[in-house]
Amino acid sequence: MFNNLGTTIMATFFGEVLSVYSRAVEEDDDELDENEEDEQIRRELEEKREVHLHWSPEVSESLKSGNKLQCSNFVLAVGQNASSFLSVHILSTANWDTIGRASAWNERSRAVTGQSCEESACVFYRHKDNPTVLICQVSCYVAEDQLFQWTEKVFDCLQHRELNVTVLSDTSVADYKTADYLGGSSAPFLRSLHTSAFGDQPVCQSLEQPNIVTGLPAAVLNHCQVHRIAAVVYQCYSDVIGPDSVTMETYKPVLTKLGRSIQLDLSPSTDALRKFVRTTDLQSNLYI
Repeated sequence: MFNNLGTTIMATFFGEVLSVYSRAVEEDDDELDENEEDEQIRRELEEKREVHLHWSPEVSESLKSGNKLQCSNFVLAVGQNASSFLSVHILSTANWDTIGRASAWNERSRAVTGQSCEESACVFYRHKDNPTVLICQVSCYVAEDQLFQWTEKVFDCLQHRELNVTVLSDTSVADYKTADYLGGSSAPFLRSLHTSAFGDQPVCQSLEQPNIVTGLPAAVLNHCQVHRIAAVVYQCYSDVIGPDSVTMETYKPVLTKLGRSIQLDLSPSTDALRKFVRTTDLQSNLYI
């Protein structure tokens, strides 16, 4: 232990700034070393939790040249049922190229079981015949401290002019707030929330107060509102844990909007559905 003569700055009642000498006690080298070590750990953790975008060589070269991805429609699916819905009804047409993915390491994504690195990431697809249509499937967890940088980095790569954003989002019906009794037969169902720049008619009724949108859909919607981008979130409330065909079909009205610019598979085969629906014994997560 040692005593160190330090200087602090104090403002008086009259507004002057005076130098006040004081003796700092119990300030030792070990404590300083610990603070430096903690700061280094914090920096390393921040670097590890940084969101990384990995584009194809063609897209990377274009972005490095200062170009943006030409995009008229950007469809984002957040959750297993939303992602599976796009796989079955849209990506199954084989008219899509994988152009990149986003990875975000955090305490939940590192512990995902039964998924490869590719499956647990956010994957971007581009339509072969209409390259201005992009799709992103998000089946992994994006932590709260990663939402802003994920949104900023992804949208910084997109051209904003005449951009339309559609977000499909899974959530539990247990999170839905209503004054009326909500029976098990009511779920699954859709609700929508859109930015002021969205000029189209949503395919379902608006999300009622005091319900909210959270996570990545909320971050994307907020970004689009700030930057005056037309965007709508379709939130599906379900009482079933995991992917199931009934919840996936709830998103079907959205196809009437997406079908204007891309080819759809309106009647997928049983084999296509079985590939993404992993369980046939559907269990509700509500006690009704």
